Amino acid sequence: MRLEEAAEKRRERLHHGWSRLFMSVRGRATVLTVAVSAVMLVLALSLGTLLARDWAENTVAENTERTAERVVVDLVEERNGGALVPADGEAPMVQVVSRDGRRVLAASEAIDGEPPLIGVARLGRSILIDGEVCPRSLDDCVWVFGLRMRTSPYGDGVFVLAGSPMPTLANAWLLPLAMALLLVALLALIGWWTWHTVGRALEPVDRISDELADITERGLGRRVPNPHTHGEIQRLAETVNATLERLEDARSRERRFISDASHDLRNPIAGLHTRLEVALDEPGDEHWRPMVRSALRDTERLNDVVVDLLELSRLDSRAPLPVQEVDLADLARREVDRRPDPERITTRLEPGVVVRANPVRMSRVLGNLLSNAERHAESRIEVTVARDGERARLEVADDGAGVPPESRERVFERFARLSESRRRDPQGTGLGLPIAREIAEIYGGTLRLADTPGGARFVMSLPLAETVDDRGGSAEGLGE
Repeated sequence: MRLEEAAEKRRERLHHGWSRLFMSVRGRATVLTVAVSAVMLVLALSLGTLLARDWAENTVAENTERTAERVVVDLVEERNGGALVPADGEAPMVQVVSRDGRRVLAASEAIDGEPPLIGVARLGRSILIDGEVCPRSLDDCVWVFGLRMRTSPYGDGVFVLAGSPMPTLANAWLLPLAMALLLVALLALIGWWTWHTVGRALEPVDRISDELADITERGLGRRVPNPHTHGEIQRLAETVNATLERLEDARSRERRFISDASHDLRNPIAGLHTRLEVALDEPGDEHWRPMVRSALRDTERLNDVVVDLLELSRLDSRAPLPVQEVDLADLARREVDRRPDPERITTRLEPGVVVRANPVRMSRVLGNLLSNAERHAESRIEVTVARDGERARLEVADDGAGVPPESRERVFERFARLSESRRRDPQGTGLGLPIAREIAEIYGGTLRLADTPGGARFVMSLPLAETVDDRGGSAEGLGE
């Protein structure tokens, strides 16, 4: 399983990397820039390669031509006693070849003892030779320029050949290789520069995105940073901040309305509940009593809805409540004893599992989870409190029908009720589990539905009190 998980994580990282490269604005800009640059650089470097090779060949050709002409003039004028000694900067290879091209009559030191640079077949009756040759006697190709002399100290019809090695730039594979390496280096530089530049330009957008995600998670009281660039990104930040301000104002009005309405409704509902109970205690005709009992149940359900809405309003506003160390085992024991049928609840309570939270809210969480389990359990409910590393774990499990995997998150949505829940408790509000999760998250915890062979298993995880203290957590911070 660990190998499969590691492979899955590698695939996710690879997919994320490719997505970032090809799907993000930064990645697309980099890829497009590199692609366009590659086309332009290939054309430019190809043309440069051809020009460089042509320039190198022309330079060598001119050098060998000047050398051969100078040697011919010296031989005609009988200078230097017929010695073939190239001057500085001239072609180092000079030969005087016999009329039939088979014998070397004289040669410079660089090529002394070597066969003719040009084969018999190519010399033939040629008067002028100018081109690249690759004699077997030499390791590299050379550029050769040759003139046939009518008369010379070496005889009639001899050939004077001057040869020079091809320069490095004119090498058949070295120049293209150098250009290819240059192309790769330039593309890498362009790609890095584009990625870096676009990233720098989009840094304010990333900061706005991160801050907006944090605001969405933690509340609307903060604003995204304004980069003051006097451009599109500044307008984006200003628009986002204006939207957040309007959202916060609307959220505040919504919370005030829910809170005020809940407060205003509780008194008349309590009065109506009292009058209905008093009416049931009155003697008299019994035909109206079922109707009054039904109205009393509706009143109780309406009161539950109002209480839940008022609690949600407090949770949404993150209204601070005093926190203290709460022993989850003691809390669970007290809550189980309060249930109408505690005999059907089994407990496994590890002592000393202490968290920092508001005890009333923790009781609300456990009470909501137990009420949900009582509605759905067939015969058994199990409450577990234990340590899980640096966290506390509280579980409430039942042996009911359970929750389908695709609906495990839906049960934590406000007013969401599955068909099984409606069948077992038509009077439910659909707010108990959302309230429980909100409370768990306020104190740095989580509440989720875990896998179990049968029924449902709700697991709440909270940081232990000593962990919070070690990390510098404060009571005020956890209560807000």
